[in-house]
Amino acid sequence: MSVKPFTPEEAREILESLQQPVVFFGMASDWPALDWNVEQLSQILDRKAVRFRIAQRREGKTPLFETQCSYREATVREFLCWATGQSEAGSGPFCELPLSDHWAYADYKYLALLFEDKPSMFEGVAWSDFGYPGRNGRESTLWIGTAGANTPCHLDSYGCNLVLQVQGRKRWHLFPPEDTGCLYPTRVPYEESSVFSRVSVTRPDLQRFPAFSGARAHTVTLEPGQVLFVPRHWWHYVESLDPLTVSVNSWMELEVDDEARVAEAVTRTVVCALKTTPGADNGDAWLNPTEGVVTSHDENLQYLNLAVRACAEKQGGTPHESPPPPPPPPATANARAGKRDVKGQPKRGTGPHPALSAPFGPHLVPVPPSAQRFEERGDPHPEPYPCTDSAPEPPRSCDRKAADSPRGGASQEMCPRGGEHRPISTNDLLECLVHPEVVAMVTKLLLSRQSTHRGFV
Repeated sequence: MSVKPFTPEEAREILESLQQPVVFFGMASDWPALDWNVEQLSQILDRKAVRFRIAQRREGKTPLFETQCSYREATVREFLCWATGQSEAGSGPFCELPLSDHWAYADYKYLALLFEDKPSMFEGVAWSDFGYPGRNGRESTLWIGTAGANTPCHLDSYGCNLVLQVQGRKRWHLFPPEDTGCLYPTRVPYEESSVFSRVSVTRPDLQRFPAFSGARAHTVTLEPGQVLFVPRHWWHYVESLDPLTVSVNSWMELEVDDEARVAEAVTRTVVCALKTTPGADNGDAWLNPTEGVVTSHDENLQYLNLAVRACAEKQGGTPHESPPPPPPPPATANARAGKRDVKGQPKRGTGPHPALSAPFGPHLVPVPPSAQRFEERGDPHPEPYPCTDSAPEPPRSCDRKAADSPRGGASQEMCPRGGEHRPISTNDLLECLVHPEVVAMVTKLLLSRQSTHRGFV
């Protein structure tokens, strides 16, 4: 076994102390998963069907959400034939999709399901090297894609991620929690614990989303063998750069945050209530494909009660036995936890470790902020800023007045030039109701009421 640059105890201390993304080198050098290229995986998985997300290659200024993609069931072998131009692809599930115009992504594939009949594969990933004893690939997800495959920009409400790049390269665009207002958050499409951005972060529409010009992008190209740590509440957009890419992702729970669970339960209850209400403007595909089914109002309210009770009793320090933390909502297995409050700000005085001076060096490298403008960061088809002859200088930080408003600075959408009023839609109302500031206030009111009236739940 090779000598690692950090012991498991040191690695975990680093993870639980840092509030910035970093790349680890040499920590996975002896992991069998580094041999998991698409060719080998196609042989191991044989005829097992996998769902691929398909989309056309495009250069638009609006994000491509998962609800806008198509989906195909195929084996990894059929995918490989198509992605490499082999003749067998002429009759497969991708036969009518020109590779030059489309990309495909097998994302969020749980190893526990992929390799349920080959449990030895779980040992190919040793997250125990990062200080989590017994944790291997069973809790991880596999991601297989072609060049251009991407994940829309989002943040995780609670939890952090460790990502091992196995084959090919992926470029990560990360934004700190403090820039949330610049990213114009939305909960449509809805996915438990995921907040999406309405901005196409690689080709932003700065006329529609002006505050984004103040966002501070941190970019890194992750290469095989490297492990990226993404802290909680860091926004991230991921794109595959090479013809074939493989990566393994593991969500890591650092600290249970019951207040964040209450906020998520509030959000889920409101979103489901409004989006399942019949209406002329309410027929969009609002539920992310990863969610599966819509939970009922009674189920959502029950989860909200459990979350409020658990949080209130922990904060109140009641002497009687507290109930266990509430389970994830019935439709998902994505419940997560972390070390920031519901607004995404670091909690004071929390966490098992005090802040430390990270041992940066050849084996631990911080993901740097980009000092260049968007057009200068490698966009192959740069465009001028809209409605201007030359690009204006971006502000040094987010336009906080615009970013802090419930619409995230998008007043131009509500009141176009000329004073014409655009009718308020269900989604407009929803984005205001589940804005992070509003949800934080509702969460505090619920917890206050629970502590005042013990019979509330």
